[in-house]
Amino acid sequence: MARTNYVFTSESVAEGHPDKICDRISDAIVDTYLAADPQARVALETLATTNRVVLAGEVRGPASITREHLEDVARSAVKEIGYEQDGFHWRKMVVECYVHAQSADIAVGVDAAGNKDEGAGDQGIMFGYACDETPVLMPAPIHYSHAILKSLAEARHSGAEPGLGPDAKSQVTLQYIDGKPVRATAIVVSTQHAEHLSQEEVREIVRPHVVNVLPEGWMCDEKEFYVNPTGRFVIGGPDGDCGLTGRKIIVDTYGGAAPHGGGAFSGKDPTKVDRSAAYAARYLAKNVVAAGLASRCTIQLSYAIGVARPLSVYVDTHGTGRVDEDKLSAVLQKNMDLSPRGIRQHLSLNRPIYARTAAYGHFGRAPETDGGFSWENTDLVDALRSALG
Repeated sequence: MARTNYVFTSESVAEGHPDKICDRISDAIVDTYLAADPQARVALETLATTNRVVLAGEVRGPASITREHLEDVARSAVKEIGYEQDGFHWRKMVVECYVHAQSADIAVGVDAAGNKDEGAGDQGIMFGYACDETPVLMPAPIHYSHAILKSLAEARHSGAEPGLGPDAKSQVTLQYIDGKPVRATAIVVSTQHAEHLSQEEVREIVRPHVVNVLPEGWMCDEKEFYVNPTGRFVIGGPDGDCGLTGRKIIVDTYGGAAPHGGGAFSGKDPTKVDRSAAYAARYLAKNVVAAGLASRCTIQLSYAIGVARPLSVYVDTHGTGRVDEDKLSAVLQKNMDLSPRGIRQHLSLNRPIYARTAAYGHFGRAPETDGGFSWENTDLVDALRSALG
């Protein structure tokens, strides 16, 4: 029997965190290629350290996108985040580029040819999840962790809080009673700040961004509200800690409240099922919960490299389902083609919509008019209700 009374914690990291800088650069490069050619292939990794960024990976796309172009993309991404510090500055940093053509062996196995449909870009398992804890059908701890940092970032970018730096982390611990979140028992926020600010001053800058994000009455006790617990956070970003693409996969998804297949998203074009199938699984799980067919839903998809159809489609409603799970799985597969091509077409993924996903979570975001976050749409609700009575 599942536990109903417990506490659960999730963390988030801001756009200026070293790993998130790398995710942002990698996804900005994905967007650059897709804007030039919607069928481009990209697998791009970024490393960032003190005033240095390294780009490496494989691409297949227009020759007009040169190494100099990629360097400009990296600098623009860092500038937009807001890094103009001695140890990490968008203009002063050295950018090294080791990007080369995609392996011909991978292309042969993945590309469509003759009667062969386009295959998955790699083997792997991907998970999607949704629950009714929040209006966006996300687990509450990760939802509020993201929201705190997004609020702080908006204040920094607007100039309302000029003493804040780009690097920040949050952590939210919630108490659950009868399986539902009821209040925070601990909040941790660490944010980079100007040298002249004291720990107490930073605490009071952060406080309203926490209180205003949480539901009324959810704020934790004062002694469990931790802001910059080390006392000082002036040196931040890649000058304080090396960053790499793809190291924050739990931050990117469900904060540990649901399984993760292991593959990162950023830096990958949508033919890579690590990304596109995880989006599809979230889309299906969210529509199941939005349709009222379950209060919680986990979906697992699995693929083999070069094979179009998923090897398995697993649905678990965690004892909250109102329909048979095997029947639900069958109906979901009838309503969405889960081949790599089918996913991309259904969700319109061959667009430059990925740099915006690099911070504050890939899920639980509002669908955008240009197709961004299309996997958050709930346009299957009526079809699922009709098929399942």
